[in-house]
This record gives sequence, structure tokens and C-alpha cells, in this order.
Amino acid sequence: MPEQKTKPTDVSVKAFLDAVPDERKRRDAYAILELMEKTTGYPPVMWGPSIVGFGSYHYKYDSGHEGDAPLAGFSPRKDALTLYVMPGGDEREKLLPKLGKHKASKACIYIKKLEDVDVSVLKELIVYCVNFMKAKYPD
Repeated sequence: MPEQKTKPTDVSVKAFLDAVPDERKRRDAYAILELMEKTTGYPPVMWGPSIVGFGSYHYKYDSGHEGDAPLAGFSPRKDALTLYVMPGGDEREKLLPKLGKHKASKACIYIKKLEDVDVSVLKELIVYCVNFMKAKYPD
């Protein structure tokens, strides 16, 4: 079984965010950092070189593959702010249309700038998805 690539590191979250070259994206990343830390109740930790994660869960698939992942997280990528807000039940799908301007995949939400979305809906999504993942993968 190959070793998991994305895992917690001792890299400073502040140093990582301070290095984001685009000022608006850096400012939005700090706002998301504060929002996710307050909403999840977990401190931020760098997962791999580019994901700021909050909390964690351990998964194990039927195939035998297992590992750890953050309950929620984000990364200020070049094209968009990538929010790792995992899928879970129908509530996520009900909240996404209320979020504002974004794109979504199964496990990620992509936003260009924080002002394009309703932060209160984003907070609801984070709370719902973290609770869903904690229930699905209890410690």
C-alpha cells in the first residue's frame, strides 16, 4: 500500500498564507482561516505543502486503502480558493445554490473571491459537513 502523500506537517500556516502572492486572495485566505477555525473549533494545521486543514478523521475503504484527512480545509490556489468541504447527505446540495458564485465538485467548492459568496451559508456548509464526516467516521 503506497504511503499517504497529504498528511499533517509542522509548517507554519501563517508563513504559508503570508507567501500567497495575490493580496486579495491572501486577505480572503485569512478570513477563511478565521471562519473555519471558529466554525470547526479546531486549530489550523498544514496538510502537505498547500492545504490548511481543521480537525481530522480516519477513513478505511473496502479496498483496504486507509488514511487520515482533515474534516474541513482550504487552499488559496492560483485559479480559485479551494474549500475542502466534504460531501454528506442532501443538506449540502440544498445549501450550495444559496452560497453564491462558485463551482463545486464532489468534495470541493471553488470560489474566486470571498465577497462572491454568502459567508453565513458557507458557515452552515462547514458545520453540516464537519458533523456529517464526524458521524460517518467516529473516532
